[in-house]
Amino acid sequence: MRHRNTLKVGICVMMAVLAVETSQSSEKTALNSNRYMEAYKQYSDAQAPLPKDKIKHFVFISRYQLKNHVFLKNSRIAGAQILYPWTQLETDRSQYNFKNIRDDLHYLLSKGKKLFIQLQDTTFHPKWKAVPDYMQTPEFDGGQFAKQNHKGLPSGWIAKRWNPIVQKRFALLLQALAEEFDGHPSFEGINLPETAAEGLDSQRDPTFTPEVYAKGIKANMLAMKKAFRKSVTMQYANFMPGEWLPWEDKGYLRAIYQHGEKIGVGLGGPDLMPKRKAQLNHALALMHEGSFTVPLGVAVQRGNYIGMTGADVDPGESITKDGESKDTNIPLLHAFAKHFLNVQYIFWQNEEPYFSNVFLTILQ
Repeated sequence: MRHRNTLKVGICVMMAVLAVETSQSSEKTALNSNRYMEAYKQYSDAQAPLPKDKIKHFVFISRYQLKNHVFLKNSRIAGAQILYPWTQLETDRSQYNFKNIRDDLHYLLSKGKKLFIQLQDTTFHPKWKAVPDYMQTPEFDGGQFAKQNHKGLPSGWIAKRWNPIVQKRFALLLQALAEEFDGHPSFEGINLPETAAEGLDSQRDPTFTPEVYAKGIKANMLAMKKAFRKSVTMQYANFMPGEWLPWEDKGYLRAIYQHGEKIGVGLGGPDLMPKRKAQLNHALALMHEGSFTVPLGVAVQRGNYIGMTGADVDPGESITKDGESKDTNIPLLHAFAKHFLNVQYIFWQNEEPYFSNVFLTILQ
């Protein structure tokens, strides 16, 4: 009887200790997740105009808005970052059409500006496909995956980056691009889009796992680096399926940053959100905490000027409804990117009224 009571007491003690350790661990994780929430305050006194520094500023702009745009007259803007979808660059198997890139490059050269390509293999609206038609076939297992947002609604498509056959076709596209543009005097570099992918899971696609997805990202990064040996290469790495930092750190995102440093591919991504925990615990934390020899870049994307992101609204919905203008603090964004993240590139979205009416007026 005494032994049974002793055993009960021992179990109770163990459970109490475990409860305390679990509580302490939860408190530590919560504290850790808030570690950069007030970092922006160090730069809250940043003032306009933006001081001259070594950061290269690019405007993220549609090629249809490029001609005679006001940024072309600003000497502080190095050039334009333009998105080119895979579907438009490869019209059929190994049939490449780079005319748009060629035209934009020559136009920017005539204006003394440079081009930064964003090679897009993912979309943010269900009507826009991610891969060429010939790949949307059984040979490539459909070639793409239908993304879903947090409401379970269709939010676009993403190439099956984890599929080796899809990876091979993407590598061939990169090689073809490099053969024509790598080292061109007006070509600054190329970046691959964000690693985040809504709604990816093995139930909807049994070929997918977070592990093979991470390997696919690394494979595409290496293919880009092998193709482009002279120009800047960069991978936008913001979130990874299968983990959520710091609570569920499986090492996926961290490994992407380590891989980029190892093979010489620059790193960064959307969104420049110095007051939002999700971004602060992922890409922004890894840029801040790491020691990099490769270039770092960050994008001020749709909504970032006013502390929002494109993910805050459904596809096609306006972030600022009815043309409403909200306050922004561009000097803080610039100072945070420069001093906290130590970036060499900032890509500013051509979002009005903030870009022309505010940003360009203080970038002197």
